[in-house]
Amino acid sequence: MSEFAFFRFMTYNMLTVEEQQHKDEIVSLTEEVLDAKGIECDSKISKISEEQLRGILEEVRKLRKKKRKEQNNEKDTQEQIDVAAQ
Repeated sequence: MSEFAFFRFMTYNMLTVEEQQHKDEIVSLTEEVLDAKGIECDSKISKISEEQLRGILEEVRKLRKKKRKEQNNEKDTQEQIDVAAQ
């Protein structure tokens, strides 16, 4: 399902080069957003307007940014623990 959404993002040239290179991550996050919105099948995705599709992509980007920030915070915390242990 989210593979189809990714294809639609590509069709409308909505993705950055970096997002295109991280297809699996974008597909996974898109799945989360679509599930949250209750969109469960390709037929619904195919009927979504370009504006709605852009909204979904914005939510994917926010979720991606949040997850990356959390990962960086965890990494920084672990580095501080490692330094303190030395």
